[in-house]
Amino acid sequence: MENEIINFENKNFKKSKFISLFESIYEHSDWVIKNVIEDKSNIPNTLNELRSAMKKVVNKSSDNLKLRLLRAHPELGIKKNQLSSLTESSQEEQKSAGLDQCSEEEYEEIKSLNKSYKEKFQFPFIIAVKGLNRLDIIKSMKKRVDNNYKEEFLTAINEVHKIAKIRLDALEL
Repeated sequence: MENEIINFENKNFKKSKFISLFESIYEHSDWVIKNVIEDKSNIPNTLNELRSAMKKVVNKSSDNLKLRLLRAHPELGIKKNQLSSLTESSQEEQKSAGLDQCSEEEYEEIKSLNKSYKEKFQFPFIIAVKGLNRLDIIKSMKKRVDNNYKEEFLTAINEVHKIAKIRLDALEL
């Protein structure tokens, strides 16, 4: 029911507003927040509870659904004139790591690494970029492309959780 009220952090939110507030925490995957509030008897009341509940929903989901979540993430190193194709959160995250300032050589290297990575794993390279610069990211891409599928799948899911935590921590309610 859309008019249902959810009490969160001592504020009342209509269910639809609550969903819209948190649907982008996990990139293009509103199913995460929808599953969290499905159990009306156990709706989180704090950001910490919400973070934990969202992480639990993802971790308990099928590998197929996790793969869809990974594939919902954009490639890193999008050229400045293509940033508008990203979600607002992704734009800010990539800018914070200087990925919008890559030299042509760095851009080509990232593009090549993205291609190799995606061909091998069938999902884009994902890393929580907060606190990293473009050289850190390139180094990590070079290292992780050599992982096996299972190891990289788990690493990518853990990076998605880190991104979700950063996004939740940045929210102003």
